[in-house]
Amino acid sequence: MTMVKDHQRLNLLTAEDDKHGRLFVDPGNVTFTDLSGVRLLRCGVDTVRQLYKGLIRPEVMALFEVPGVMVDFAGQRWHSGRVGRDSGYQYKLQNADLGIILLVKNFNAKLENIGPHLKIEVSPHAIDSLSPERLQDRLDFYASQVMTHVEINQCAVHLALDLQGWTPPADLVARMHCKARTQRDISGISEINWATKSSTYGRGETSMFGSASGIQLCIYNKTEQAKATDKLDYWESVWKRRDSFDDNDPENYDPAQPVWRVELRYHHSIIQQFASGSLDVKTGEAIDTRSFAAFSGHLDGLWRYGLGQFKLLSRPGYFAPIWTLIREDIRVDLPVDSLLEDTEYKRYYKTSRGFSGKNVELFLGNFVSLLARERVGAKKAFDRLQTWECWPVIRDHYAAKDMTEHDIYKHIKKLLEERNVRWGRAV
Repeated sequence: MTMVKDHQRLNLLTAEDDKHGRLFVDPGNVTFTDLSGVRLLRCGVDTVRQLYKGLIRPEVMALFEVPGVMVDFAGQRWHSGRVGRDSGYQYKLQNADLGIILLVKNFNAKLENIGPHLKIEVSPHAIDSLSPERLQDRLDFYASQVMTHVEINQCAVHLALDLQGWTPPADLVARMHCKARTQRDISGISEINWATKSSTYGRGETSMFGSASGIQLCIYNKTEQAKATDKLDYWESVWKRRDSFDDNDPENYDPAQPVWRVELRYHHSIIQQFASGSLDVKTGEAIDTRSFAAFSGHLDGLWRYGLGQFKLLSRPGYFAPIWTLIREDIRVDLPVDSLLEDTEYKRYYKTSRGFSGKNVELFLGNFVSLLARERVGAKKAFDRLQTWECWPVIRDHYAAKDMTEHDIYKHIKKLLEERNVRWGRAV
């Protein structure tokens, strides 16, 4: 595999080598790129999703007997309701003022058993107002009110950089190199979907790379999205009060220019892979990623890793200067000590060879037989398969065979067609 290199960085005034310089030189064709006009406003945690295992309290299930009403829970007022199956959960308690959504009762686990019955989603303003430790205490408190036998399961995060003075190039999709199976470029009327909300807005473009079940990169016009969701006042207050990454210009937000967002969204299964593969260089111990508080010191490492997985190139073999800038000069804005220099970050992919690999193949064969019997099409079946907790194991098994998610879909479609042609549909 060809190593991707950075352009040489020079000080804009002295033309000397400077690891934080804003003048970039392509050594191959001696072209210059001046990024002194780029203003890095803030890099923060946009979403926290904390998962828990436990046994749901009966009094909590009673809160959902009449969906769509206000209820009292844990000393606060909440809106109760049902949620779509795609979320993986059946019910929710939501308090937008607190910035907290509790997703309760996993679809794939029995109510009477201890299981992964709770996911807490935290909005940006709640993350911004509390330290990771205080936020974790609050999340753990809500978990204890929802369930008994509580156990922290895993966390997932979205990291977002907001910047001005840069606009994504027209050929962004063509120049973005990654292992991601999915790429989307949405223009005109754009839509961004989260697990519990969606926003649609005209004007502005959104490019998305990767899948929600892995690492996803999203680049979009944050100003337009904030206007559409009536959150521009909030975000402007954040951009104005945060010191930027430019030492000579600490308050450099310009209301007259659009803000673009570069966002990395990590599924909890990817965070778990970091826990299994990353080591503290001093102690040799594995890092702890189960809770947001424990993992918060590693978010700088997570940011850099993501920008290495998705590579914006200026030409073959060379990073675009903007990608070098935001990879090297960015630190995630949290009141914790960064563990970037103390950790060797690596993902551990659990192989599916031998016994577990055989199980995956056997499962898929039986799965296809059931699909044929129930007259379920390949697309619907594949969409449902991706929402299953065991999907990462299946995906990684075929990834080891150099098969993408689209390849898995085509494999299922082929098996289903062969099953129908050879054996006919069950009546």
